[in-house]
Amino acid sequence: MAAATPLRRVLSCVILDLDGTLLNTDGIVGDVLKMLPVKYGKQWDAKVTHRIVGKTPIEAATAIKEVMSFRARLMSSCQKLPQCFLNGWKESFSAIVGGDEVMQKPSPEIFLEAAKLLNAEPSSCLVIEDSLPDVGGAKAAGMEVVAVPSLPKSSHLYTSADEVINSLLDLRPEIWGLPPFQDWINGTLPIEPWYIGGPVIKGYGRGSKVLGIPTANLSTEGWSDILSYHPSGVYFGWAGLSTRGVYKMVMSIGWNPYFNNTEKTIEPWLLHDFNEDFNGEKLHLAIVGYIRPEASFSSLESLISKIHEDGKISKEALDLPPYAAYKDVPYVKNPLTAE
Repeated sequence: MAAATPLRRVLSCVILDLDGTLLNTDGIVGDVLKMLPVKYGKQWDAKVTHRIVGKTPIEAATAIKEVMSFRARLMSSCQKLPQCFLNGWKESFSAIVGGDEVMQKPSPEIFLEAAKLLNAEPSSCLVIEDSLPDVGGAKAAGMEVVAVPSLPKSSHLYTSADEVINSLLDLRPEIWGLPPFQDWINGTLPIEPWYIGGPVIKGYGRGSKVLGIPTANLSTEGWSDILSYHPSGVYFGWAGLSTRGVYKMVMSIGWNPYFNNTEKTIEPWLLHDFNEDFNGEKLHLAIVGYIRPEASFSSLESLISKIHEDGKISKEALDLPPYAAYKDVPYVKNPLTAE
């Protein structure tokens, strides 16, 4: 990492939530809630999603039934669904506690049971949670808590958490006296590459005019599943333009807190000086690394400065072997023919 982070305290155990934290199940649940009610002539209201976050399967199903006025019978077997995700994972954990193994959830009980199985004092445990009720339960158990909010633009609600991060990409175990992750390279984190593309569209008009940084915006249409899977933040990689070639790029994904976007956007900045815009031209991106979460800035000048810093980090990182190899992938190199 570029700079050392102050040590908060020394802990010895980590308790990780599964549903919505280790596994991105929110997208799956969201898809189901979009499709299932249609069969009954109803539509799910995303504004009440908070009612099912942090709940057991039966509790969540009951809440959905109440909200939608369903007359369907609840299936008790849904309690066993998380088990299918654990196949092959069990050996990575010292203990596993299910929400159906304790009397109630959210409450301190499940966290205290985990500490007991770990033979650890609650005060030596760090809990990583996504739901607001379970953050409260972990704090009531006397544990330190890192919150990873599962709903966008909700960080301000997690006032009881000891730290709030945008995603697990931003977790720094070393500030809790735990071993640091070893995969960061010069302030960047290699990620499993993912690909996205389409014609360049007209954006908000603030890239060149307001920031002096021309972005090549992409439509989010057709990419909702991919965007829901990947956390908001600043990423980098390679950009292939159908008639011009391949260029280094840095990009933001998210709501851009300074401008407070109403929808999640994709805003790549190709790190090259172009004499003209290329609206309508086909653009393919290979996203290969992560830099930082989105942040709110006190001034436009500080935002611009940070974007240029992100660009400098990206330029240097993309010359490193772990990232440079993706410059020649067919999807980027041949955007007119690649699928």
